[in-house]
Amino acid sequence: MDEPVPVTRPIDYGTAKLMPDVDRARAWLLTVDGAPQSYVDLDAPAHLEFEYVRRLAHVVDAHTADAPLDVVHLGGGALTLPRYVSATRPGSRQHAVEADRRLLALVLAELPLPDGSGIETYAMDARDWIEQAPADSADIIVADVFGGMDASEGTDAPEGAGGPRSSRSARVPARFTSVEYARAAARVLRPGGVHAANLADGAPFAFVRSQLATFATVFTELALIAEPAVLRGRRFGNVVLLASDAPLDIAALTRRVSADPFPARVEHGSALTRFTGAAAPVTDRDAQGSPEPPDGSFGIG
Repeated sequence: MDEPVPVTRPIDYGTAKLMPDVDRARAWLLTVDGAPQSYVDLDAPAHLEFEYVRRLAHVVDAHTADAPLDVVHLGGGALTLPRYVSATRPGSRQHAVEADRRLLALVLAELPLPDGSGIETYAMDARDWIEQAPADSADIIVADVFGGMDASEGTDAPEGAGGPRSSRSARVPARFTSVEYARAAARVLRPGGVHAANLADGAPFAFVRSQLATFATVFTELALIAEPAVLRGRRFGNVVLLASDAPLDIAALTRRVSADPFPARVEHGSALTRFTGAAAPVTDRDAQGSPEPPDGSFGIG
């Protein structure tokens, strides 16, 4: 049997490379412009390497245990989390939206989805997709959208998602940070549904605080999941923001994230109110992308 070899392709927003994992027979690391983005084990889709992906998986696991789910993934990458949901929640219906058409084509060709996965993919802008989606159609929306700023336009150039790609492009685009976006997401969620956003920030957390204030104008329940060192302001990193119109199962989430190989904390309630402070919500008119991370901020978890 031939040994797997790396695959390198130009995509819409950079250069993608799929590299085989020498320790796992059918596992692959996807990088874009040299930065790790996604990790997939085709034989073991429930195996998750990246820390923040495991935290998003904990959110899925804590939601209506053992039942199939309708999940929307804004940002596709290598479709790591959709594969996880398909494996752990058989019968789930999923929609994965990736703005980078050539990246999506590469992933589907080289890392094909299993038959009967229940995953439908869309090569289009994720904000446009969510605004056209049927109302009350999703149990969970995962927003994992990162993009680079187009200096000539002064706007966000969509780059799909699956996690930050490089220090230059690992920014949440402004169009996914506004009250208008939060309302669009809330319309698609069913009662009791959860919006889970993968964000990136560091002290003094002006961006995350503004996101808490923004989503609080639309959702009644909020929580944050992050590594303690990030929440204490010791380093820049990923923060998962949860929003719902119903109480979140904080106890279940806390058990899962604290038992992870890379433990995290769940902040909610009065502690989260104090953390948000006087931050103001943002609209499409004044929204900005997340801050540019320091070099070397992201890697494999």
